[in-house]
Amino acid sequence: MALSAQDAELSPAQRAEQLRHEIEQANYNYHVLDNPTISDGEYDALVRELRALEERFPELRSDESPTQRVGGDVARGFKPVRHPRPMLSLANAFNRDELQAWYDRVLRLVPNAALTFVVEPKIDGLAIALTYRDGDFVLGATRGSGIEGEDVTENLRTVKEVPQHLHGEPLPRLLEVRGEIYMPTEGFEALNARRAEEGQTLFANPRNSAAGSLRQLDPQVTAGRPLCLFAYAVGQVDGVRLESQWDILQHLRQWGFPVNGLDQEVQTLDEVWAFCQDLQERRDRLPYEIDGCVVKINSLAIQDELGAVGREPRWAIAYKFPPRQSTTRLLDIRVNVGRTGTINPYAVLEPVVIGGTTVQLATLHNEDDIHRKDIRIGDRVIVQRAGDVIPQVVKPIVEDRTGSEEIYRLPEFCPSCGARIVRPEGEAMARCPNGACPAQLVRTLEHFVSEPAMDIRGLGIRVGEELLNHGLIRSPADLYRLTRQDLITLPGIQEKSADNLVRAIATSTGRPLANVIFALGIRYVGLQTAELLAHAFGSMEELRQASREQLEAVEGIGSKTAASIAEWMAQPQNAAYLDALRDAGVTWEDQPDGGEAGPLSGTTFLLTGRLESLTRGQAEARLRDLGATIAPGMSKGVDYLVAGADAGSKLDKARKMGTPVKDEDWLLSVIETGKLPA
Repeated sequence: MALSAQDAELSPAQRAEQLRHEIEQANYNYHVLDNPTISDGEYDALVRELRALEERFPELRSDESPTQRVGGDVARGFKPVRHPRPMLSLANAFNRDELQAWYDRVLRLVPNAALTFVVEPKIDGLAIALTYRDGDFVLGATRGSGIEGEDVTENLRTVKEVPQHLHGEPLPRLLEVRGEIYMPTEGFEALNARRAEEGQTLFANPRNSAAGSLRQLDPQVTAGRPLCLFAYAVGQVDGVRLESQWDILQHLRQWGFPVNGLDQEVQTLDEVWAFCQDLQERRDRLPYEIDGCVVKINSLAIQDELGAVGREPRWAIAYKFPPRQSTTRLLDIRVNVGRTGTINPYAVLEPVVIGGTTVQLATLHNEDDIHRKDIRIGDRVIVQRAGDVIPQVVKPIVEDRTGSEEIYRLPEFCPSCGARIVRPEGEAMARCPNGACPAQLVRTLEHFVSEPAMDIRGLGIRVGEELLNHGLIRSPADLYRLTRQDLITLPGIQEKSADNLVRAIATSTGRPLANVIFALGIRYVGLQTAELLAHAFGSMEELRQASREQLEAVEGIGSKTAASIAEWMAQPQNAAYLDALRDAGVTWEDQPDGGEAGPLSGTTFLLTGRLESLTRGQAEARLRDLGATIAPGMSKGVDYLVAGADAGSKLDKARKMGTPVKDEDWLLSVIETGKLPA
């Protein structure tokens, strides 16, 4: 992915920080919200650029880098589940040379091994783990962060292809099966047609429809969705000996799991490549979405010998298919206004079918990007859809120009409120400066009531527009002054709906502080960042008084984010907004998410570096069992930093802050005795 002129001027450290922020936000949107905002190709390009930077400048690498971790966190509303073995993600290959490079690396690590392979379609769905005891289904979890997922057992019981009891002999005493929940293309199209008739938001693609369907708080909603399963791996097994990946697939079939019929055991890399090319050609004829092939070393013994590096197993790789593209006519370029006032141009296209979906709109990012690509109104353009939410215009076909095409100019005035559009120095996005702009207020309200923010069910964008149009609210804080009588004056709101909405608004005052911070809609503050802030400062009052320097001192908060928070807090209208939220009774203090009551209750630990006797995840789980809290990053709230081998920046920050630093032997003593040494 080409760098903009602005990006090209950044230092390696600054660019790495920018990339980490963009990847983390993309991970959160994709894995937690089921709402990806960049294409697979763009995401892969960001990760590849960050990995290349970290390889060139090793001092920029850390355990917290997204190149070392699986994307995604546990969503609110589901009980967290720690996986007995991490659910890792796969490295990607995009051509034969990269597949060959992976194979060559494997040969260097196991030079005398006789390698065979299993190749499988890469299903575009939601990764899950299914646990069985003595043949009975007892637990189902999403992948989540790879270390910790969400308990969706009851929802998975409604998926007909998930076996409730295993068949065949011998049955393992304990079995954890990994697989993919997906939605067939036909079912996805029927679901979206039904949602369109009901006036609901459409799902972007089958992957997101499957994820959104499985992660419903009401299992009856999940039961009404056409979800399916393919099983492909075993995470944990007790009582049955397995020798190879092909052996796993045969046992899974025997036990009653659906296994993809296209899976093959092959002997050479040439056969692997032939399988990938054949499947890519058959892709559009399959009844479900795939975005590539998964290649695995067959022998489990060799898999164990190869192990993993960071978040990726060395013994497997994903060959990713090229993004789907087509050409069409760009009829017009229009703009909409984002919740932070950004003026967002988008392309209006002659309808074109790409990957089974009719595309009529596509993103154009910003004015500079339009001019950089020399995209003009009337051009024939290449449009790309890689199974993601927002198709994009890749480039114009200059050879097809007739001379009638128009060079685009951003409008001078906001299409919503008429204010003169401004473009702050050094920023790529133009903005509407009017904080009372109706379009901004609607989208600010939409963000405020969303599930990861204040989670006010029943207050959709239509109701929000009516509230603003009727003058009942001027900011989200005004929601807490609404009465039943106010609501039933709105078109289409019945008494029961009004009562439910009043209750939902009242209930939202109990949302955790991190969700309240996220709901404010401060630029660059996603939910993960909001959780860091809530833990570091402990209350909204402390956060609003924090200086930029204090904000930057929080592990995981970069200078750009700190500046954005400080600037937001300094605005008088935002101070009044916060006062109104406080007076409404929303959560103002952080409630630490520690373990059960125990001998270490009230003590906060942070672990960094590599431990020798146990994994960091195992150590954190044992500390939580003793009642301790595990901090998300280095802050003044950390009582002890435990530093293993190759500890990074957290160790330096702890020393500067005067936080006690302990070693692994001290940690083992705490875990074994259940108390802090004198």
